[in-house]
Amino acid sequence: MTRAILIAALLCLSGAAHAQDLTAEQRSACMGDYEKFCKGVAPGGGRIIACLSKSSDKLAPECKKVLTAAEKK
Repeated sequence: MTRAILIAALLCLSGAAHAQDLTAEQRSACMGDYEKFCKGVAPGGGRIIACLSKSSDKLAPECKKVLTAAEKK
């Protein structure tokens, strides 16, 4: 039982680390677009990704690439 709980905890932590990597990538690729189109949007819950997606036709190519990857997850 303890082994199962430990494995589950490790899987959750690895998923959280992956999500943080994606967030750092989004920040660096989409910071300019965030400043232009979504500056008043509070982070969390996918709100920034949703906001940027609404302006997808105006985004920088690097940011579009990151959003496409985020939407596939």
